[in-house]
Amino acid sequence: MLLVIDAGNTNTVFAVFSGEKLIGQWRMATDARRTADEYCVWLLHIMAYEKIDPKKIKAAIMSSVVPQANFALRMLARQYFHTELLIVGEPSVKLGIKAKIDRPAEVGADRLVNAIAAWHKFNKPLVIVDFGTATTFDIVDNHGDYIGGVIAPGVNLSLEALHRAAAKLPNVAVERPAHVIGKDTISAMQSGIYFGYVSLIEGIVKRVIAEYGKKMGVIATGGLAPLFAKATTVIDALEPDLIIDGLKLIYEKNRKQGNIK
Repeated sequence: MLLVIDAGNTNTVFAVFSGEKLIGQWRMATDARRTADEYCVWLLHIMAYEKIDPKKIKAAIMSSVVPQANFALRMLARQYFHTELLIVGEPSVKLGIKAKIDRPAEVGADRLVNAIAAWHKFNKPLVIVDFGTATTFDIVDNHGDYIGGVIAPGVNLSLEALHRAAAKLPNVAVERPAHVIGKDTISAMQSGIYFGYVSLIEGIVKRVIAEYGKKMGVIATGGLAPLFAKATTVIDALEPDLIIDGLKLIYEKNRKQGNIK
């Protein structure tokens, strides 16, 4: 079995594959201070609940945008699953994708993994909209290469900033309001965030496709993707597990090429 880890700014996702089948997926709040022992207690408890035998895990791969968490997660794989953790971005891990931008080293590992998974599934030029801590738009060309993107503040980040900066505005949940015109403060804020982000998605996607000059598919992923995908016709497909699928693809590619000991 394969253990897959996506260490994001807000949440860290753990998933287990048995062959081609995803048999478990769980998330916890990202905390760079967490130790390998803490990860182990939490993860083994959940795996026991799901009746997954941790002794059957023979390999592990991770994408991380939180370098401070990498050591503990590497120790988790080494000490408790007796395997070396492959980390996307390290020289030994081959991706099979070109980052055709000015500074390729600056591209987040998660964005490249999403690009690999999306190209593998759809095999055409794509805009990948990822609703994470930031809302990112990543562009894959007709050769499957990463050619750039757009980074905007995430939905929850924007809500938090609004709440902190304006003393009289409450902290509200992200949800679709019944009407665009709010009749009270909460519904007005929810409308501004929800329909504001819908307009952001539609506007940026339209400009990206116009600049690229050819027809492109649009894929949505990330925690809030299901909520926003329903609100606009510019999104063609919803792929909530894109990064998990991409990490599995990268592992299989490296295993077949003999890059894994």
